[in-house]
Amino acid sequence: MAAKRSGARSKRSQGISVSPQSVQEPRSELPLSLQRIVATAVELLDAEGVDGLTMRKLADRVGSGAMSLYWHVDNKEAVFDLALDSVLEYRGPPQIVESPDWRGEVVHMLEDWRASMLRHPWSASLLPRRALGPNILCRLELLSKTLSKAGVADPDLNVAIWSLWNYVMGATVTRASFDISDDDRAAAQQRLTRLGERYPTIERSRLLLDNDWDGAFRKGLDFLLDGLAPR
Repeated sequence: MAAKRSGARSKRSQGISVSPQSVQEPRSELPLSLQRIVATAVELLDAEGVDGLTMRKLADRVGSGAMSLYWHVDNKEAVFDLALDSVLEYRGPPQIVESPDWRGEVVHMLEDWRASMLRHPWSASLLPRRALGPNILCRLELLSKTLSKAGVADPDLNVAIWSLWNYVMGATVTRASFDISDDDRAAAQQRLTRLGERYPTIERSRLLLDNDWDGAFRKGLDFLLDGLAPR
């Protein structure tokens, strides 16, 4: 310890300044890049949600100073935009030639979209409030093009897109937030059974015990596509 103190005094006596930043901020073994910042932001959002992301926490995770981040991103809002768009990338199903099965393509696009947001539940809350990035715009362009080729007329195209958007967003938010145990679900259904005279239809269908989220999403999507199919 004496040697270290002596060394420090020696530097000060020689007029060599040691900046607080070089002492306090950790050094990263990997070079800082926009790709690494975005990937780390996604990890932080997955772990702590939207409220848990700060530039200081992000800097700590990448092992750099907070000011270093601003060489790559303008502010935290830009980080949100980039992180959101990165998790919504769509690469499509593996295929060699264009498929004539427009419904299959639409189902794959929307199931992938929902699955992407469920893997990153914070994305569903951010998407309606952010500028649309290239990945989500590519999804919407591909969806629009597929429906147009299937025969959906241009005057109906926007209605079709927003109907599907609303369906995916609603299904995702509901699934992400409706997280109750099997025991609580059974207790709720029992209470509904006692009130069966007042709510006979949903009691008969055992609504509160139905937790086939994936099956319900797919079947509901079929209902929507039946209505969108050109006649």
